[in-house]
Amino acid sequence: MLQAAIALLMIMGLIAASALAAFWWAAKNNQFENVEEGSLTIFDADEPVGTSTDAFPGQSNHKR
Repeated sequence: MLQAAIALLMIMGLIAASALAAFWWAAKNNQFENVEEGSLTIFDADEPVGTSTDAFPGQSNHKR
């Protein structure tokens, strides 16, 4: 039982260390600069902000 708890703690520590390393790398490489512009890059002239043009199963994408 104690060995399982120790193994679980070690795994949790590795996950936490990986998350911290990923955050450190992102901050070092300016991944958090200008997040507002990055959030809008998925939209183009064919799909303006606030208008969904995606088709979903069972729904028509045509305007009536």
